[in-house]
Amino acid sequence: MSLVNWNLIAKISTPIGLVLLAILIGLFIENRLKYWIKKIDDNIPFGQYSFILKSFEGIIFIWFTVGGIALVLPSINLPISLNILIQKILIVIALTMATILASRLAVNSIQVYSLKHETTVSLTSLFEYLTKVLIFSIGFLVIIQSIGIQITALITAFGVGSLSIGLAFKNTLSNLISGVNIIVSRKIRPGDYIKFQNGEEGYVVDVELKYTLIKDIYNNVIVIPNGQIIDSSFQNYTLDNPQMLLPIKIGISYDNDLVKVEAITLTIAENILYIIQGGNKEFKPFLRYDSFDYYGINLTVYLKINEYLDRLLVTHEFIKEIHKVYKQEKIILAFPLINPYLKINDSLENK
Repeated sequence: MSLVNWNLIAKISTPIGLVLLAILIGLFIENRLKYWIKKIDDNIPFGQYSFILKSFEGIIFIWFTVGGIALVLPSINLPISLNILIQKILIVIALTMATILASRLAVNSIQVYSLKHETTVSLTSLFEYLTKVLIFSIGFLVIIQSIGIQITALITAFGVGSLSIGLAFKNTLSNLISGVNIIVSRKIRPGDYIKFQNGEEGYVVDVELKYTLIKDIYNNVIVIPNGQIIDSSFQNYTLDNPQMLLPIKIGISYDNDLVKVEAITLTIAENILYIIQGGNKEFKPFLRYDSFDYYGINLTVYLKINEYLDRLLVTHEFIKEIHKVYKQEKIILAFPLINPYLKINDSLENK
């Protein structure tokens, strides 16, 4: 009787022990994985590749647990139907984890590659979403095929139902396709500064499933449907090169020496570009007299800034400096000629 009990205990404890051992090994590897992730993150040349190890977080433990159960399953006396059911469940779990791993690796790889190569497609929320949908769709088909379910009927049913889905979600699908068009065409990318004809402008934050998010200079987020962006005209100030010319118009009196005005104005412009943040230090500003006006002569000074919003500070500082130096150098700005006549009339009346 005692021998039978020991055999029973051995039959029960051996599978449990193997499963626990597999769990402990999985936990140990997960712990070492976190250690190596930290080591790689601290290593500047290879820190960006830590995503490869991070993609395995939580998955190795589940794989070892599933493997331990699968290993001891043949030694357990279970009904055939229950045994087959457990095997299928284990297959589904293992393949699901493999699909999640593939999704993580794909998204993170694209992200690292897009950061290293500016000419590639930027990783927006929509692009990340589509990548995950593609991988999980393939994973789903592999899973149901591996557990013995025929996918032919499923694909047929999906084809019939897709028409109804398309009609029900017409607006969403239209914005989704527009979002894909935005990403592929690369006319709008995260970080670009764009301005629409209706006056809305700001930095592109993200392209999502249905909307594109733009943050203006007041830190407000503008939400625009993707389809509306495709159908609109806009200016992208950072598409090819964020640097741009900054023309600033000035009007001066006819009494000024134009050669002197040009020399002093260009000196001011050069100093502003060199001192003020956002000015292009390597650019040599130039000046062009444009036209004769009723009040004086119009000129335009051309400076160069590093990006669109730099125009605010550069223009601000340039105008301040122009006003100060022109006063010192007795350069007269253009003003309405009616003022002298008013003063003359006032003086006549006083007499």
